[in-house]
Amino acid sequence: MGLSAKAIQQGLDAIAGAEPKIARALELAGYPEPRIRQRGYATMMRTIVGQQVSVAAAASMWRKFEAYLGPDLPAEKVLEADFDALRACGLSRQKQGYMRSLCELVVTGAIDFEALPADDEEAIAELIKIKGIGRWSAEIYLLFAEGRPDIWPAGDLAVQAGLGKLLGLPERPSEKATRTLAEAWRPHRGAAAIFTWHCYNNPAL
Repeated sequence: MGLSAKAIQQGLDAIAGAEPKIARALELAGYPEPRIRQRGYATMMRTIVGQQVSVAAAASMWRKFEAYLGPDLPAEKVLEADFDALRACGLSRQKQGYMRSLCELVVTGAIDFEALPADDEEAIAELIKIKGIGRWSAEIYLLFAEGRPDIWPAGDLAVQAGLGKLLGLPERPSEKATRTLAEAWRPHRGAAAIFTWHCYNNPAL
């Protein structure tokens, strides 16, 4: 499960104690709500379904997919599923390929979502073995589904823009700069990431 409200608050308080601009933003915007997803390959499948489509389209596809395979979504059944049946759910050939890659890794035991490496970089390396899953998707999974406290998705454009806004930068920082600027916030960068999303379009700031 993702970071709890208490963990987010404690992490942001620790950062705010050393960074006055974060402390000021907390006063104005308040603490963000937790972002929590279920641990397991089904959450990663939902990530695949949602790639490059609208939220509404992804939700429609997911409902059809669950109705076809059942709410438990057994990995074996995904591998056995008929191409045209999945196509009828709205899943393109590419999405089906990514989902099959994921389920093959699960079925063979190449990836165990209940026992990913404790080291964040090693866990990311495991997850990007899945076709269609890049670093950003892996980081989002580890932050929202596992609640890892120091995940910092520096490649996320909203994180970059939110950070720029929080620190009063003249322009959105690059991925490299975003990574560097948050280095001092270890081991609480997960809470910081959730706060940047919270502040990105927040009218209080």
